[in-house]
Amino acid sequence: MASVEAQASGSGQREPNHGMRIFIISLVLGVIFDALFWFLLSPHMPPGTMTSAAASEQFDINVLAAIAIPVMIFIFVYFGYALTVWRRRPGDDTDGPALHGNARVQTTWITVTSAIVLFLAGFGTYELIVPQGAGAGEGPAPIWTPPGAKLTVAQQIAPWTPGQVLVIQVIGQQWKFSYRYPQFGGFETSALVIPDHTWVQFDVTSIDVIHSFWAYQLGVKADANPGVDNVAFAKTDQLGKITVRCDELCGLWHGAMFDYGKVVPVSEFQSWASSSRVELASITKLLPPYATTYNPTVIPLFRLGPVVKKLGLFGAGGGYYPPQDPQQP
Repeated sequence: MASVEAQASGSGQREPNHGMRIFIISLVLGVIFDALFWFLLSPHMPPGTMTSAAASEQFDINVLAAIAIPVMIFIFVYFGYALTVWRRRPGDDTDGPALHGNARVQTTWITVTSAIVLFLAGFGTYELIVPQGAGAGEGPAPIWTPPGAKLTVAQQIAPWTPGQVLVIQVIGQQWKFSYRYPQFGGFETSALVIPDHTWVQFDVTSIDVIHSFWAYQLGVKADANPGVDNVAFAKTDQLGKITVRCDELCGLWHGAMFDYGKVVPVSEFQSWASSSRVELASITKLLPPYATTYNPTVIPLFRLGPVVKKLGLFGAGGGYYPPQDPQQP
């Protein structure tokens, strides 16, 4: 009786080792495409390298992509090989060989997939905790803090000097983010300006509903919850423009809740902060004392009239409506 391999090949020759063929082809293509990705595309992957948090997130994305590329290559090679080598030939109505399992394939599959899952679990846990909390909000008591971070209110209101951690309070409200600088007298502004090569502590909160502060290029994303101080850290490494969006559905004009900021040289930041402190001194007096959170039933009283006008927060009760919208709810 002729062997199964001989029947399948239609000749007396032994069937080739298709698994090894697929593996070698996948390995060669995987190495090539991984190298192309790592050297050509990975430096340009989002969110960039403007801050330490962004660079860490970019590295994480690149590592995951480098793992995923060979897997996808293997799948495409397998299907391509199957469609080419194992396709039905004209006039061939025979059944394929009956396969009842392969211990080598099963063991290899379980070993490789288990190794990938365990590696990703360890890598993900390390990257979330050790580098800098991945730029995400860590709540009022962060597990990870950079050297010299200020967490108490008394420390946050101390005057800032270059080299220290800069505290910026992000206040979400319908539908605008405002930023308070406690180390410069506690002035509040709708402009986000950050010095270069500086650790920044973002204290994110809200005075109405739940928002989410997403500073894309900074690699920072922290929910803004009423009555909660959500702390995130990032160290600026490059100058550039920042895009800020609300990433939590927060009401009718959620889609219009975005603005821009910038990372500038330290000397330029100091000049801007000093001039803003003087310019906004009369408005700062109307604001409540700096705190990590604010009572949403009280804070609107301080934001009426000259406050909302100066800060560009148009609308009642501290609410913001884009000027281009003729009708307001």
